[in-house]
Amino acid sequence: MNFDLTTEQEMIRRTIKEFANEVVAPGANERDRKKEFPSDIFKKLAEMGMMGLPFPEEYGGGGADSISFAIVTEELSRACASTGITYSAHISLGGAPLALFGTKEQKEKYLVPICQGHSLGAFGLTEPNAGSDAGGTETTAREENGYYVINGSKCFITNASYAKHLALTAVTSVDNGKKEISAIIVPTNIKGFSITSSYEKMGLHASNTTELVLENVQVPTENLLGKKGDGFKQFLITLDGGRIGIGAMAVGIAQAAYEKALVYAKTRQQFGTAISKFQVIQFKLADMAMKIELARNMVYKAAWLKDAGRSFTKEAAMCKLYASEICTEVANQAVQIHGGYGYMKEYEVERYVRDGKLTEIGEGTSEIQRMVIARQIGC
Repeated sequence: MNFDLTTEQEMIRRTIKEFANEVVAPGANERDRKKEFPSDIFKKLAEMGMMGLPFPEEYGGGGADSISFAIVTEELSRACASTGITYSAHISLGGAPLALFGTKEQKEKYLVPICQGHSLGAFGLTEPNAGSDAGGTETTAREENGYYVINGSKCFITNASYAKHLALTAVTSVDNGKKEISAIIVPTNIKGFSITSSYEKMGLHASNTTELVLENVQVPTENLLGKKGDGFKQFLITLDGGRIGIGAMAVGIAQAAYEKALVYAKTRQQFGTAISKFQVIQFKLADMAMKIELARNMVYKAAWLKDAGRSFTKEAAMCKLYASEICTEVANQAVQIHGGYGYMKEYEVERYVRDGKLTEIGEGTSEIQRMVIARQIGC
């Protein structure tokens, strides 16, 4: 058993950490305040070859592994969680379904622009009445004269305003009350397809969260992704990979909160000494460091299993669940260590609380993760 990063993984870590510190972090608070999407950052990431990192080189990707993807997501999230979630969704929700289930022609047409950063990746799954119960999908796709005619809506969709196309799930038939759900690739500039981004969110203000409305949208049947009726199975596989991304994002936010708290504790004087000398603060910081390390190891293990071609559903759910919950805990403790200053935006730790909460909800709530784990252990 070897816990060392490979030479390539270490190089990616150093590169992205430097980029995150020098380019991403300095404007994070301002972007959060202005709700400003970090377009320039993603142009630079594309120039660095990071936008298609884990995808095959023949489609413009970097041919890297899932651990490398987790490293990049963590470091970006440590600097700016809005940037981190944008990147994670771009790869794991936007690019991954195309890479996993697309034909060669579909990959050349749709995956290549994602890898090059010409289009951000997005995935249309969640609906107003189909969140945790994704099987409750109500969007329909009726086959007619070589086309799918799609009607319905999607909500809480990341990156869609900056995506030229996305895969979405729709009901393609109903047999004795049982829905057949398929995945279909849809260009975002097509007639009848509208995207709005008017949500007032708790956090992640610099990320793009949208609602999609489809009114008689027509796409050729050749835009079917994978086999008809496999949409439900496909998005479950997609979400397994996405949970590694959310786990890495949670680790990054927690790491940022811990680092801020540690620096503050060493410099903040109370009763004539730095508060880091008080055992109660030392124990808080020790617990934070321990839980972050555990969460990171869980994320890396799930990614390693995925790269090895082994089952990782349980481990992906575990890493996402644990990392997201300790993220919220660590961010809260960081605010506590800062005292009154932690409640002020200029110290940034309050942003980690707001941003981190999403990791307990997105890609399946904590409750759903526990259901997945329970099934995997045979309950």
